[in-house]
Amino acid sequence: MKVVSMEMGGVRHQNVLSSLVLTASLLCAAPFPAPAAVPWQVLNSQGVPSLAPLLEKISPAVVNIATRGTTEVRNPLMDHPMFEDPNFRRFFGMPDGPQTQETQSLGSGVIVDARKGYILTNAHVIKGADEIKVNLNDEREFTAKVIGADEETDVALIQIEAPNLTELSLADSDKARPGDFVVAIGNPFGLRHTVTSGIVSATGRSGIGDPDSFQDYIQTDASINPGNSGGALVNFQGELIGLNSAILSRSGGNIGIGFAVPANIARQVMQQLIQYGEVKRGRLGVVVQNITPDLAKAFGLSSNAGVLVAQVQPGSAADKAGIKAEDVIMTINGRGVQSYRDLRNTIGLLRVGDKLTLEIQRNGKRQVINTSVGEAAELKEAANATATVANAKLEGAQFGPAEDGNGVEVSEVKPQSPAARNGLRPGDVITAINRRPVRSVAEFQRAVKGQDSLLVTLNRGPGTLFLVIK
Repeated sequence: MKVVSMEMGGVRHQNVLSSLVLTASLLCAAPFPAPAAVPWQVLNSQGVPSLAPLLEKISPAVVNIATRGTTEVRNPLMDHPMFEDPNFRRFFGMPDGPQTQETQSLGSGVIVDARKGYILTNAHVIKGADEIKVNLNDEREFTAKVIGADEETDVALIQIEAPNLTELSLADSDKARPGDFVVAIGNPFGLRHTVTSGIVSATGRSGIGDPDSFQDYIQTDASINPGNSGGALVNFQGELIGLNSAILSRSGGNIGIGFAVPANIARQVMQQLIQYGEVKRGRLGVVVQNITPDLAKAFGLSSNAGVLVAQVQPGSAADKAGIKAEDVIMTINGRGVQSYRDLRNTIGLLRVGDKLTLEIQRNGKRQVINTSVGEAAELKEAANATATVANAKLEGAQFGPAEDGNGVEVSEVKPQSPAARNGLRPGDVITAINRRPVRSVAEFQRAVKGQDSLLVTLNRGPGTLFLVIK
């Protein structure tokens, strides 16, 4: 389990009991459908509200995963130059080569194809494993092989050869809403087949752990702990809506904030792992920014919806489709785009060649552009330069011509200066001021002179962004 405190006491137990009683009451009361209208019974054989009938059907699809591997262990003393001499190493009893130690880990997985023996789990559960053992709910054990793993989504697919398996169907996780009841099944702290319940606390969560990973987590308060990784988050229709993947915690235990990879992402990754053994990520070929209120005002936009195209990479799919800088991408294949992460998740999980329908806003008018997912072209980075400019908001920075002759490069920015506080960095290449291109220091000087507010278009590393300086 990725951990980004266990609480005990009578008050907490009392609250849990009260919650269970309330949940049971809600399940039996309107406006929930009558038991005959759902694929499981809310009453057990004694007429008591229970999730047991549902769990009896789906629990065999959740498995325990035990891995065994090796990792290199290095003594820090070996980095000292004197230990380059083998005589010193022998004198101090140091080994000649790297030493390894055995590692073991426990996690969970979900059978999603009973006929082929496919099991979804987290990539971090099987990372570095030399051997993977899968233990079923009926005590059978099998050795699994890895079909593929994708660390950027933390999804992996393994396979076993076994008869009489039970599978879970994957739900449309886009339909999950805060307040939906869910059940988490896994093997927390090595405790086989533990079931907890709760609700969907939020959807579309990001910014958890690695910022470069693809994140669109479902957040839940169903108890998730180390060992639950790769286990099932299931709705009350018995469908898999997510793979339990991470928790926020101070001590490593559950505090009611857990995260699951949505089933729709897991499905897309699984399809590519089956076909290619890896995920071949598509690229649109644009550099975009989230739209702030200042940017919306500067570009005359009526809202902050969509993402602003700062740059189009030459030769990319976006370039061929006619997308331009300053376009606002509103939807992709009918799905709204509210942030850079929405765009990255949608495009990055599609195959190269998949069709795209983009709704954009250009100069206040909406257009539809049809294109396909492609590979992004590499962008050239700018080089160094020198000079100064007369505008109080840019004091503390030095400027000079860009190496390729297209724009003005920021060669130096003094810490705590107005230029630094306004977001300029050494190496930035300014290409436009207030949406008008600047190709030289002289043009730049004229463009910024006497201006109370500046909309600065600049290249930073391989990307382009806008700064509003007021």
